[in-house]
Amino acid sequence: MKLVGLSRQIAHTMAVMALGITSLVVIAAYVFYYVWETYWPEQIPAIGLIPTGPEWLLILCSATIGLTIAIIVAINLSRRILVPLNSVTDSIRKLAQGDLSARAVANDHSLGEATQLAEDFNLLASKLQRMTEEQAFWNAAIAHELRTPVTILRGRLQGLAEGVFLPDEKQFQSLLTQVEALNRLIEDLRVVSLAENGHLSLSRQEVDLTVEIRSLVDFMSAPLAEAGQHIVLDLQATIVYCDPARVRQALLALLENAREHATPGKILIQTYVKNEVYRLCVIDEGPGIPDALVPHVFTAFRRAPDARGSGTGLGLAVVAAIARAHGGQSKYSTTSQGGSKIEICWPYQIAKSGGTHA
Repeated sequence: MKLVGLSRQIAHTMAVMALGITSLVVIAAYVFYYVWETYWPEQIPAIGLIPTGPEWLLILCSATIGLTIAIIVAINLSRRILVPLNSVTDSIRKLAQGDLSARAVANDHSLGEATQLAEDFNLLASKLQRMTEEQAFWNAAIAHELRTPVTILRGRLQGLAEGVFLPDEKQFQSLLTQVEALNRLIEDLRVVSLAENGHLSLSRQEVDLTVEIRSLVDFMSAPLAEAGQHIVLDLQATIVYCDPARVRQALLALLENAREHATPGKILIQTYVKNEVYRLCVIDEGPGIPDALVPHVFTAFRRAPDARGSGTGLGLAVVAAIARAHGGQSKYSTTSQGGSKIEICWPYQIAKSGGTHA
């Protein structure tokens, strides 16, 4: 069995100690008898079973020197081993007290398992700190997003109760708009949370997404026209195995994102199959996403400080979650004209093979 890391080092150290002590005794014996035979040959007694006084002295001195060396080596080795272990213990205690920045010392990589333990603890502590920070960020972001519609609802309802506003259709339509915004925010949060935990369920079926896309385009034409945008379709009619309701939700989020952030102009929706992958793309005419934010484009609540519109910052996170639930992915790229191209794709061979419905 191959010994690695700390086990190998301990075994190696003990072997060296044993060899060293044995060598010391043998060499000391040769030196002792050489000196005795050279200077006092007449006093060398006949060889017997019981050691003589000088021989007992040799054995005692050799054992004392060997034991001293062994103790020094053992103390040095134990200190080296205990440094990372004590550091892990202290860091665990600090972590339990709420200090998420606590880290163990793992400088001596020759200790193998002890160093690996410290490094694994540091990795765990880093992940715990990052998750805690992300949770705090999420709580603050959710509170911020909920505050606006709740404040508007409260103000409108208080105004209606006090007679400041007339209970006409316009007021009720305004209240309904805020309720729909709350409902959409809650649904987006639910989708992202379920996807993060791997529990986003799908109701897959074989469907022609061309029909679903045209229906959604009809629904979004008026809001997009108010923003000075119009949709151009480039659709490849084919049967796709997916959850049409979730794909419709993802496409709605993409169109809402374009309405909020894209400049007036054309919005192209493409569908096609390439390399056994079904692809749904939404392409606008700009201004695109800053390079610094591109790595976080599908992260929840990540928006540019000067972003146009009043979106929640959840739309593209929902798109990515739905794509992952289908076994696919979401991609962002910049077009040659400086616009944004957002693509969701998932394996197409499932539809072709007529797989089992989920």
